[in-house]
Amino acid sequence: MATTVAHHPENQEFTVEQGGLSAELAYSRPADGVIDFTHTFVDEGLRGQGVGAELARAALAYAREQQLQVRTSCSFMRQFVADHAEYAPLLAQ
Repeated sequence: MATTVAHHPENQEFTVEQGGLSAELAYSRPADGVIDFTHTFVDEGLRGQGVGAELARAALAYAREQQLQVRTSCSFMRQFVADHAEYAPLLAQ
């Protein structure tokens, strides 16, 4: 089953809904041109299926498209970016 990530800018989150279960990646916009990924949650029934990684990829693609510098207050996102060097140029200096 393909994962569809929805972006809800009014709530500052990316979400996945699957089989009555949900996952979310929350963010804030602490300054112009900056996005800070603050929290990731994946329902237990969706864990281990790559849902968190899909949320991360969608959120980082959004940051790249919007030319935003990325902060990773969320430990999951910090590790995801560390493990995927292609996202390192997005990190805020």
